[in-house]
Amino acid sequence: MILADRWKDYEVLDCTDGEKLERWGKYILLRPDPQVIWSTKHVSKEWKSLNGHYHRSSRGGGEWEFFDLPEEWQVEYHLPSEGITGSDKMTFNLKPFSFKHTGIFPEQAANWDYIFETIKERIAEKPDSEVKALNLFAYTGGATLAAAMAGAKVTHVDASKGMTGWAKENAKSSGLEEAPIRWLIDDCIKFVEREIRRGNKYQVIIMDPPSYGRGPKGEMWKMEDNIFELIKLTSQILADDAIIYLINMYTTGLSPAVLNYMIGETVIKEHGGEVTSEDIGLPVRDTGLILPCGSTARWTK
Repeated sequence: MILADRWKDYEVLDCTDGEKLERWGKYILLRPDPQVIWSTKHVSKEWKSLNGHYHRSSRGGGEWEFFDLPEEWQVEYHLPSEGITGSDKMTFNLKPFSFKHTGIFPEQAANWDYIFETIKERIAEKPDSEVKALNLFAYTGGATLAAAMAGAKVTHVDASKGMTGWAKENAKSSGLEEAPIRWLIDDCIKFVEREIRRGNKYQVIIMDPPSYGRGPKGEMWKMEDNIFELIKLTSQILADDAIIYLINMYTTGLSPAVLNYMIGETVIKEHGGEVTSEDIGLPVRDTGLILPCGSTARWTK
């Protein structure tokens, strides 16, 4: 399992009865988690110090209950900094919004590290070469910031105008306001189809598709129906000198082995290389457990 275990401003403190207790900076939140199907005693003292609690409804969705939580606050994440020049600090603007989210998926820090280090290594080896990165379903931009901070030229694509605006705020807070990032509000499959016709290629392709979603014009996305098509399409815009092809997946029932097979039948057949797929998780501070948080596939030459 790949662990996101380098956080200072975030940690899972405890988890039981379908919920996880988390620290986001100095604030304590309690949120639902479908992986937490066990019932154990409360271990952490922070159970008595909540700043926010998302209550899931039996009818679907839910609502927040707040206890002295600001409308917005920031957390920082430091990328691996040994031997680098320039900034390694990513700053995220958080706020609780619908369906329990806060603005980042903290387990993705493990992929941010990988993206940052891999791009840094390529640029160090070939300082005159260009690294173009494409981030699809880019949300609030964690992978975008990591790639840009490493020195890549990034194309950030998401169907949501609101999420793209949020990602721009994170880039500004992280000192990347002038970084070479293209911010596009678009349906990801349609964008990739146009890139194929244009003949554009990328050394880095990152995808974090939702289980369900809609494009800016109501285009329907369903993971099980669309992911293989997307992999086939994105394989066509992967450059011959590519260094990263990464997919993250949260859909229940689709194992890392499924990602391995789909990439093997598309990307590897066309470009060679190898792929490793693993669960991704977060350590739980007060119990020693590892909380699973989906799976990630990483292709490399």
